[in-house]
Amino acid sequence: MAEQERGLRSDDPANNQLRVDVASMLRELGHEFVARDLRDEDLADTRVVVAELLDRVRQTPVRNRRLRSGAAAQFALSIPAEGQRERHQLFSDSIISGGANPMGLGATLWRDGDVAVMEVVLGRAFEGAPGRAHGGVIAALIDETMGLAMGIQGALAFTVKLDITYRAPTPIGEPIQARAWFEQRQGRKLTIKAVVSANEVVVAEAEGLFVTVNPEKFLAGLIEPSSPS
Repeated sequence: MAEQERGLRSDDPANNQLRVDVASMLRELGHEFVARDLRDEDLADTRVVVAELLDRVRQTPVRNRRLRSGAAAQFALSIPAEGQRERHQLFSDSIISGGANPMGLGATLWRDGDVAVMEVVLGRAFEGAPGRAHGGVIAALIDETMGLAMGIQGALAFTVKLDITYRAPTPIGEPIQARAWFEQRQGRKLTIKAVVSANEVVVAEAEGLFVTVNPEKFLAGLIEPSSPS
């Protein structure tokens, strides 16, 4: 029982790493499934295995996703520098940079001074036109990178408007890098700019408008209550 409780703790490093490892394999499985021409017998066998796995996962407790007090503020101070890339673990289930999200992009992130950087190699499951990434996936990558740029500034805000100009097709299976930086502020309104490149070719440029919110009010329902002293 104690071992089961230990495995369910959200702050258990070993459990968190296992979630990331399994999520990475599930992401890879999704890309391989899209990329491969499976025979009928392969599909039939896979259906049995996946059904059993799905049933097992559904029998486990529902996860309580909460942040420790001060976690959001601490994240702004701990964004890794260039050369120390990592997957976003404050919100580990992020669809873009969360290492524990099996349906996500699995992007790595770091900061280059005041510039936020995210890099990812997109698999076949994110394909739009043959051999090219879906434009909506690139838009999501841009939005997340802009959010990281706000994190560097210590701000929390909602996306209000996102203007994107696609300059060239974005390849599948090759490193793609998004860079975003703070441009200006007018009251609660923030302007963030970004550029996405692949093989040193600019594939997209963007400008986003964001409106800041009170972090304490926004995160009130996500913060774990303080333990009595």
